[in-house]
Amino acid sequence: MQTTLTSINTLRASWKDYLALCKPKVVLLMLITALVGAFIATPGWPNIGQLLIAVIGIGACAASGATINNMIDHQLDAKMARTRHRATASGIVSPVQALAFALALAVSGMLLLWFLVNPLTAWLTLFALIGYAVIYTLFLKRATPQNITIGGLAGAMPPLLGWTAVTGQVDPNALLLVLIIFAWTPPHFWALALHKKDEYAKADVPMLPVTHGDAFTRIQIALYSLLLLGCTLLPFVTGMSGLIYLSGILILNSRQFYLLWQLFDKKNTQAPYRLFKFSILYLLWLFLLILVDHAVFS
Repeated sequence: MQTTLTSINTLRASWKDYLALCKPKVVLLMLITALVGAFIATPGWPNIGQLLIAVIGIGACAASGATINNMIDHQLDAKMARTRHRATASGIVSPVQALAFALALAVSGMLLLWFLVNPLTAWLTLFALIGYAVIYTLFLKRATPQNITIGGLAGAMPPLLGWTAVTGQVDPNALLLVLIIFAWTPPHFWALALHKKDEYAKADVPMLPVTHGDAFTRIQIALYSLLLLGCTLLPFVTGMSGLIYLSGILILNSRQFYLLWQLFDKKNTQAPYRLFKFSILYLLWLFLLILVDHAVFS
């Protein structure tokens, strides 16, 4: 019976199913931050050909990590309404097929980065891939409510990867961009965890609202939002960005804290999801502001 089901599902699998395994929207946001890192790394235009290869390589490795995440979590995803229709959770793509696809992406991406970009970017990308796909997904996610805080470093790497792709070296300003995403990650995911608390509890995932309750999670979101505010002001303080960035980031943070204030209204059941959705736009606009500011003032 299982063999028959697997055969049917294999026939049903299409390129769209494999594309969905890559979490393309998440990868696109990561690549935008990588591109911004690359464009502000130098006063002029970077080598576009090399940058294009770097984007393909980084994107392939990010897609590989997302696919491995789907593969490892396929049984867990099947228990949650938000993820039960994923190709691996529904059985359309088997774990073996997903792993083979992920390895092909990872090897292709690493070869491009190593031979056509530079070894430093390849090593850092490998670190990010292992950090997300193995350390976070396989261990931290099931072991501690601080999973996303510790594992967030891997997801914060793309701006540094873009920077090193065009310069071949690590720069303090690139690390500052990593710090911003690192501080942004917990409020982003914990807002979703508040909204999907019952699903995470059903799947036995120790997300912060499940283990410590809603009130504690709201406080943690507020504290990390304050940390995020401080981190987002640093590009202006250090001279990395100018008044365009400062004006925009103050508006973004004002909106962030307005939604955060709504989060403490227990009757507003949609507040966590609104904060989660805005946090995606927050990060996108933040990096676009950095890019525009750099283009105007450089």
